[in-house]
Amino acid sequence: MQTSFRTIGIIGKPSDPSVAETLAILYAYLKAHDYKVIVASDSVGFIEDIAVNSCPADVIGSKCDLVIAVGGDGTFLAAIRAIVAFDIPLIGVNLGRLGFLVDISPNNLPDKLHRILQGHYSEEQRYLLRAKIIRDGEIIHEETAVNEVVVHRWITPSMIEIVTKIDNVFLNSQRSDGLIISTPTGSTAYSLSAGGPILSPSLNALVLVPLNPHTLSNRPIVVADTAEIEISFLQTKQINALVTCDHIEIPRVLISDKILIKKEPKPIRILHPEGHDFFYILRNKLNWSSGYHTTSC
Repeated sequence: MQTSFRTIGIIGKPSDPSVAETLAILYAYLKAHDYKVIVASDSVGFIEDIAVNSCPADVIGSKCDLVIAVGGDGTFLAAIRAIVAFDIPLIGVNLGRLGFLVDISPNNLPDKLHRILQGHYSEEQRYLLRAKIIRDGEIIHEETAVNEVVVHRWITPSMIEIVTKIDNVFLNSQRSDGLIISTPTGSTAYSLSAGGPILSPSLNALVLVPLNPHTLSNRPIVVADTAEIEISFLQTKQINALVTCDHIEIPRVLISDKILIKKEPKPIRILHPEGHDFFYILRNKLNWSSGYHTTSC
């Protein structure tokens, strides 16, 4: 079955020469099969074609039917944020070390990509979070996150005191180094390192994970992804907090500010090769069951 993908965008890891060979192979394959190709401006220097079409990554989604991200999970996250508003699918080619999202290796790129472009793929949807910083009743900053929104202590040796509400209902107060609000996608990222549970990507849930809480009974909690999460501070003296959305920093959050976090209504569409298996990826990446071998009946 031939797909309707005719214009394909490429987003590579910028300023990383190691992506050049894979980008060149990918670009040559797509051109040889008569696809229109648009390359993100910060990756176009890796393509040896003076006629190559390019545009900034944040508008590439408006010009394409499909985007391919080449790099690691960080590149994939950036590509998601760039195209999520345009309702087009994304494919990941993995050049990183620990890829939970990007699942095509350069070694089998032409074969896997050919099968996908012929319509042989599985599609899943992943939702993002939107964080809003509220100061004096006004939104002063908004940012999206694929993995997690994190409230950290910043430039202070002391713990921060956080109040958390779920749908305007008090959950708890805590003294800690911070709080992670993670999507199922992000449950294998920072949340996992902080002791949070791994969530199946298909779950309609969010997980809240405290960072080094003062009270050891303060544990991670899983809530519905329809919830609006409100974070405020209990400090009696002014400190600065740091909010990060994936790797994007929002510094100088004041103790008088509120942070509202809610699921974005529009998901990102991710295409995987046939046979994609989330549990296989977990076993492979986390080295689970290394001494156990399955046998077919």
